[in-house]
Amino acid sequence: MPETEKGLVQIYTGEGKGKTTAALGLALRAVGQDKRVGFIQFLKNEKCGEHFFTDRFQIFKIVQMTSEDCFKASPEKLAEEARKTLTFAEEAMLSGKYDLLILDEIFIAVQKKAINVKQVLKLLDKKPENLELVLTGRYAPQEIIQRADLVTEMRLIKHPMARGITARRGIEY
Repeated sequence: MPETEKGLVQIYTGEGKGKTTAALGLALRAVGQDKRVGFIQFLKNEKCGEHFFTDRFQIFKIVQMTSEDCFKASPEKLAEEARKTLTFAEEAMLSGKYDLLILDEIFIAVQKKAINVKQVLKLLDKKPENLELVLTGRYAPQEIIQRADLVTEMRLIKHPMARGITARRGIEY
């Protein structure tokens, strides 16, 4: 397989805003080139602007398998749901249905100890050669960064929340 056809592993991490947004931009670019996109969110359970958009235009589905707010759920509940999401992600990855698969906030699941680094590395070991795999979230572990082909760190320089401006509809959610 020519290098230009091989799927790579990309990471969007860091304290700054824009990791999910960058992954969504890549997904739109892929759809524009007739690529099949899978988008799976770890530990998120509320619909926001991107869900409404993808539902309205049926360009791809954003899957959430978490039933409770990750800041309120018990560690046991988070671990159970993160494991189910990881299993679902592996099945999606191996299904042959996608050219691009995005695992949004997978690193938060690792940081919260709902899944572990070894489980993510095992997933990377199984990645089909032609699949582009994107992992997002703060706190990307060094072992996974080393395995990636592209790593972008979003750095927080200034944020309106520091001035008390809360999340705005259509901008942050």
